[in-house]
Parts: sequence; structure tokens; C-alpha cells
Amino acid sequence: MTIEDVTKHPPQASSCTYVVGYEELLCSSIEKVLAKLHSSRLGLTSEEAERRLKIYGFNEVAKKKKRTAVVKFLLSFRNPLVVILLIAGLISAVLGELTNAIIIFSMVLMSVILMVLQESRAEKAADELKKRVATTVSVLRDGGNREIRISEVVPGDIVFLSAGDIVPADARLIITKDFFIDQSVLTGESFPVEKSTKPLEPEAASTTTEWNNYLFMGTSVVTGTATAVVVKTGSSTEYGKIVKRIVERRPETEFEVGLRRFGYMIMQVTFLLVSFVFLINAVRYSGSNVLESFLFAVALAVGLTPELLPMILSINLSKGALGMSKKGAIVKRLSSIQNFGSMNVLCTDKTGTLTENKVTLLLHIDVDENEDEKVLLYSFLNSHYQTGLKSPLDKAILAHEEINVDDYRKIDEVPFDFTRRRVSVVTEHEGQRFFITKGAPEEIVKVCSYYENSGKILDLTDETEKKIEQKYYELSTQGFRVLGISYRKLKEKKTVYSFKDERDMVFLGFVAFMDPPKETAKGSLQLMRKSGIELKVLTGDNELVTKRVCEQLGFEIKGIVLGSDVAKMSDDALARVVEEANIFAKVTPSQKDRIVKALKSNGHVVGFLGDGINDAPPMRMADVSISVENAVDVAKESADIILLRKDLQVLKEGVLEGRKTFGNTMKYIMMGISSNFGNMFSAAGASIFLPFLPMLPTQILLNNLLYDVSELALPTDNVDQEYVEKPKRLDVSYIRKFMVYFGPISSVFDFLTFYIMLHVFNAWNNPPLFQTAWFIESLSTQTLVIFAIRTRRSPFFKSKPSKPLLISSLTIVAFGSLLPLTVVGDWFQFQELPIIFYLFLAVFIVAYLLLVEALKKLFYRRHAFHLEQVKVPHGSKLFSSPTDRIVQNLKQKYGRLVNR
Repeated sequence: MTIEDVTKHPPQASSCTYVVGYEELLCSSIEKVLAKLHSSRLGLTSEEAERRLKIYGFNEVAKKKKRTAVVKFLLSFRNPLVVILLIAGLISAVLGELTNAIIIFSMVLMSVILMVLQESRAEKAADELKKRVATTVSVLRDGGNREIRISEVVPGDIVFLSAGDIVPADARLIITKDFFIDQSVLTGESFPVEKSTKPLEPEAASTTTEWNNYLFMGTSVVTGTATAVVVKTGSSTEYGKIVKRIVERRPETEFEVGLRRFGYMIMQVTFLLVSFVFLINAVRYSGSNVLESFLFAVALAVGLTPELLPMILSINLSKGALGMSKKGAIVKRLSSIQNFGSMNVLCTDKTGTLTENKVTLLLHIDVDENEDEKVLLYSFLNSHYQTGLKSPLDKAILAHEEINVDDYRKIDEVPFDFTRRRVSVVTEHEGQRFFITKGAPEEIVKVCSYYENSGKILDLTDETEKKIEQKYYELSTQGFRVLGISYRKLKEKKTVYSFKDERDMVFLGFVAFMDPPKETAKGSLQLMRKSGIELKVLTGDNELVTKRVCEQLGFEIKGIVLGSDVAKMSDDALARVVEEANIFAKVTPSQKDRIVKALKSNGHVVGFLGDGINDAPPMRMADVSISVENAVDVAKESADIILLRKDLQVLKEGVLEGRKTFGNTMKYIMMGISSNFGNMFSAAGASIFLPFLPMLPTQILLNNLLYDVSELALPTDNVDQEYVEKPKRLDVSYIRKFMVYFGPISSVFDFLTFYIMLHVFNAWNNPPLFQTAWFIESLSTQTLVIFAIRTRRSPFFKSKPSKPLLISSLTIVAFGSLLPLTVVGDWFQFQELPIIFYLFLAVFIVAYLLLVEALKKLFYRRHAFHLEQVKVPHGSKLFSSPTDRIVQNLKQKYGRLVNR
């Protein structure tokens, strides 16, 4: 039971209602919060804690009810394409085509096992999240400190935390001392966050990154100590909500949706044509012939089904995965490669992708912005000699330049605290002592009476103080993290110094830090743009830093939206805003999730690049999730693809490989469905006037098997450069048009074959002769037409097929043509054909390929849009006149929406 559950169904004892709304929790005094939780600074009694444990349950994140392996396996057969393939396999087995049946069942089994494995990975991801939480925690029970298991923590418990601890539950702070929390895995912030007990202003309560008096379950204590009261446990925590999202069933990706729709289309076409053919033949024949007519109809159904699609997909994806691994991208989920190639929007964080993910000291300047070595020296001495936990800023100072400080001796230090926001050290050099202070510039100025400029010490006037404030503001707006440096020569010598000695100091200058942009990022951004992929930056960092980095990289900023703005928007408003803005700063995990969902609802194929726990929910929502080798385990478990280095260049290479894989997969789908549709169309037409079956059921199955074998070499085929320049997607409406457009073209030559066989070779009374001729003509045309359909260019001259595809196709055609001359041909009731038939066949093949070549240019001119860009659904078009007005209203309502 959660806190929300207690609100809806309060227990009998009124004292058990410990419910606090977020705004009340964050903005009220700690006394009010404790009162609302029916707790106190003395903690709970053991009896009360036991009673609350029964109400709220153990402090454990949500567990997904695990299905047995058998149930998982059986539920994976719900896909319509899988159902069709199973039926096709059963029919093949009934007709005695065991080889065909074995191939179909093997492919189905392979794809189902893959799906089951993916579901188990999600469960492992949730387990990894739970491992992050420590096993015990120190709490105040019965008036004394006690160590209890994390699972036994309840709302109202008083917990004690110190450096190195993992926060056991969501809690409101009561007491803090030099308390810093690393919550980057949940919020994406690049620096440790200072925490205090001060109540928040109401407007800050809407964004979790502003909750400075609140602790999140699963974050870690960097330095200091704190006492806090637990307010939410288990699945009610922000951490628990993320776990719940991970164990939920993953939404369908773009390619999975397309494949499902493709399966439904196959079912519809198959049902209509098979019903028509069976009814025609059932009316014409009677008795035993009706059974053969039925078998003929179902054999046609098998013929229309692309039964080797799973095998083609597996080979294609395995080849694509191998190619991507050579370029620095490891594929965990093979099916994600298709979505990788279709991706037209990439959501990513700033840190480590656009930047080096390393805080670097860039400036050490005086009040006039001149580079000053003394500023660097004194900041180095302060960072070198202070004994507290080294912050990323201290590490950046020490790493900037190797400075020999052997002539300096440390005397004492005054540690950092939240109130002063300064740290001081006392050093001695050549008999002279120096009191050196480093900290927030506004706090440093408070203890200064002088400033130094060009070696001269001058009085700190109001005018100079405003100048320092202005420079601090300018550096901050440029995206720098800034510290002030001051010092004082000490006249008196003593053993111990305190914060009271921080007075009458000399303001020396600033040290400014930034996570610098990657050298490769600028070129990578241009490549992504040329590839038709729009980048959206989603970061927990502030908008000033993000904007500065993007400007340095030449990234066109279309609009900046803050997390606080996203929190106020409805889903409809956000769906429009995500199209116009491309930077989202200070966003929470749930807001990232909403942004990805909004982009998908607008018709985009969305990728998400993340490396923290906070990225796990949006990664699961995205069509393709990408992480990096040094990411947290949960992010890597949630990812479909892992980059060996966090670089957009690696990502770009992987996308191109994904598009090649997608291209070869689409060749099989479009080629197979159009050829098979043509065969069925021809069979339906022949059934109207022929006194016998145009092809025996076993011959249809053999034809289909040989054709599919020839296409097994498709994964090795070359893909045209222009095809991989833009994202593609599995568009069922486009496939249907392709099928209807090119299928009947093959039927024209089928009917010409029928005419030749009936009126030239007089096959009216010789069904085996007719059936053999159509078998060879059908196999030859549908196998060889791949060379014309595989490319939009001219085949053999401007776009050569791969050697394996060329060899396999010609071999199958030769094998099929010679089959009637062999003993095997007798098994299938084939009959030897006159030599002159092969002359007709050669003419038909050449004419067919030329006609397809001519008509494909007309088709691509009419339907190129579906190939070259991802189409946004009509309801989501953003810049028609009425919607323009809506966007303008949003701009007025949220003033920071667009920052050009």
C-alpha cells in the first residue's frame, strides 16, 4: 500500500493518516511536515513503526509478477504474422512438404525465443535498480539510534546520513552540515547539489531539480552529514516510479507496429484471394476435385506468405550488427537496427555527447578580465591543501596545470559550510602567512574590503563591487561555473583559525569552469542534419550552460523550454511545442518521458541516448534506446544499442549501417509480396476459364521455396547511397501500393504464358505440360525481377547487385528450368517442355524486366515521399494557420519557450 492508497482508503485509526502533498511537503516548515506525518524529532516507537509497516508495506520497489517460461513462450505467438506462418507451416506439413514446414517452424521458433529473451532483460534491469539501494540504514527508534534493514523503513522514520551513504527513501531534510548529494543519475545534473533545510518557494515545487530540501531514494551522499524524515517509501518514491516503468511492458516500436500492420494486410489479401479461388474451383469441380481445389487455395495462401521473412530478418540483422560493431556500436536487440535506420529524431543529453563530460578550468582572470597567474596559484593552493572531499571543481583546478607548492606549508583550514559557501586555507611561504579563500563570488565579496589589479591593492568601492557582480553575471550567462578567489596577508601568527578570520580580504579574481564541447561534435551535428536526423537536447542542466555549449557547436537553437514550463503544459500543448523547440533544460525523468511520447505521437521515429537511471523510462518509451559503455548498469540493460564511446560520429555510422540493413529487408518484403500477389492474381484469373488447376499445390510450394532460397543472399546486397541519406520506415500503405502496382505486371506475362501454352502448344488436354510451363515462367520472372526492383537506379550499370545475390538467383532459375528433365521432376508431376518454349521464356523475361524498369521510374516519381522522409500524421501538422495561432499563444503564455 502506498501513501496515496491510505488517502483513498484510510485505516481505522485516524492517527495512521500520514499524507503530505508535494507542495505542502516542500514549502512548509519541518515542524508542520513532522506533524502531518504524526512523527517528531525523536522518531517513532518500535510498535508504531511495526504498525506503519503493515499499512505501507516493505520499503521495496515494485515487483513485476513474473510469468513462467512456458507462459512467456506461449504469449509470444500473438503476433498476426506469426499466426499466419504457423498456419502456413501446418498446411505445408499436411501437404507433405516437410522441408518447407520445418523451415517455417524454425523461423517462428527463432523469433519467439528472441522476444522471450527481451522480456527477461527488462526484469534484469529492474533487479539492477534494486541493488543500488543499501541494505541497512541508521534510524531513530525508541529514542535511540538503531540499524535496521532498508526494507523496514516507514514514513515518519528519522534517518541519519553521512558521506558514502545511499539515500534509503524519499525524505525531507531536518538538519544538514556541509551536505552535498550526487543525484545526477536521477536528474542529470553534472555537479553535486547542495542541500539545506530551508522551505521552498511554491513556484520551485514543480521541478524536482529545484527540491533542495528533499532527498531522493537511490542517490548518494558526497560529503557532510544530515538528519531527515522519511516521507515516501517503496513504489511511491521517485526512484520507485522509475522501477515501475522499467518492469512494465515496453511500448511497441515503430518497426514492430509496421510489422504487425503488414501481417494484418497479408491476412486480408490472403483471405480474399484464397476465398475467391476456392469458390470458383469448388463450383467448377465436384467430388474429389473439391478437396484438391481446397488444397490448391491454401497452397496459394502459403505462397503469398513471406515465410522466410524471419530468416531474412535474422541474417540481415546479424550482418548489420556485425557491421555496426566494427564501427563502435554493440547491438543488444537485433530488431532495434530497423528502428535505428528509421530514426528521424534523436533525443540526447548534453553532458558527454556534445561535451567532454569533464569539468575543465578555462579561465583564471582578474576583475578586468586579464589572465592572472596569481589567481591560478592561490586557487591551486586552496584546492591542494583543503582536506574535504575534492569537488569536480577542485579536481579541475588541480588538473589544469602542475604547480610546485613545496615552498608553501599548510597551517590550518576553515572547511566549507552551506551558510558561508566558502572554504579557506592558511599557508606559509618564506615566513609570510596567507589566508586564502575560495567560494561563491557573492559570498567572497562580502568578506572583502580591497581588490587587486595589476599588482596594486585598492579599496573595494561600490562601483568596483558592481563591476565584479556584472562580470560574475556575464560569465554565468555564458555557461561558466564561477568561483571567486580572495586572500589576506596575516600579521599575527596563531595555531587555529576560524571563519571569523575571513574579513578585510583582497578580492583577487575569478576561476571559471565549463564542460567544454567535444572537438568532433560540431562535424557530427552537421552529419546528423544531412542524414535527416533532428537532434533534441534533453538535459537536467540549466538553460544558460546548455545554450552556450550549443552556440559554440553551431547548433541552431530553435527554441528553449524549461522543465517548469513542461510541467504546466497539457499533452496537446507539449505535442506542438516539441516540434518547435529543440532544447529542453532542467527537465525531470518523467518530463523526458513525456517529451519522447509526444514526439512519437506526432509520427516521429524517436531514438534516445542516455546513460543514467533517470534516462531508463524515456529509453523504454523510445523506438530505439542507445547507451554507452560507461553508463550505469540500468541504462545499459534498458538499451537496445551500446556505443563503445559516447560520440555522435559513432552514432551516425551506426545509423547508416541500420539504414542499409533496413533497405535489404524492405527489398525482400516489397519484392516477395508483389511477386506472390501477382501469382495469386494469375491463379485467380486462370481458375475462371481453365478446366484444370493451373499449378498443383505441391508445385506452388516448391516454387515458393526455391524463390525464397534465392533471396537468402539479399542481406549481402549493396544499398544505394541515396537510399541511406534519409530515414525510412515500414510503411504498409506504401507496400500495398507497390504490391498492387507491380503484382499485376507479372500477371500480364503469366497470362501470355497461358495463351502460348493453350493455343501454340495445345495444352488444353495436357495439364502437366501447362503446369510445368507456368512453374518455370513464374519462378524465372519473380526471381530475376529482383535485379530491377532492388534499386531505383539502372540495374547492372549504376547499381550492381552483390555477387552472392547474382549467383543465387541465376542458379535457382537454372535449377528450376532443368528440373522437368530430372527424376525429381517426376515426383512433382512435371513434364519435359519443347525447346521453343524456352525461346518464348527468354523473350518474356527480357520484356518483363524492361517493362518493370520503365514503370518503376513512374512509380517512384509518384510515391517517392513515402521513401524519403518520415510523414507526420495529418492531425499533428503544426504550421497550418489555426495551429500557428495556438503556438503563438503558447509562446505568450510561456515566455521562455523560444529563445532565438
